[in-house]
Amino acid sequence: MDELIAILKDIHPDVDYETATNLIDGKILDSFDIISLVSEINDKFDVVISAEYMIPENFNSAKALWDLIQKLEDEE
Repeated sequence: MDELIAILKDIHPDVDYETATNLIDGKILDSFDIISLVSEINDKFDVVISAEYMIPENFNSAKALWDLIQKLEDEE
């Protein structure tokens, strides 16, 4: 999870990702941020976030995103 937080902090260092639960709904992350984030996650965790997983619920918090990464790692 620390690696994910580091990736997120590279995008928006001023956000408290430990507690934020509205990264998409609160417009903290925009579409460009999501594309960058997905690319970084794909490289760092060797997973592929396909279009079916690109829903706000998976990106609204670091925890939700971490859960998605874990799920994708388990599928491989």
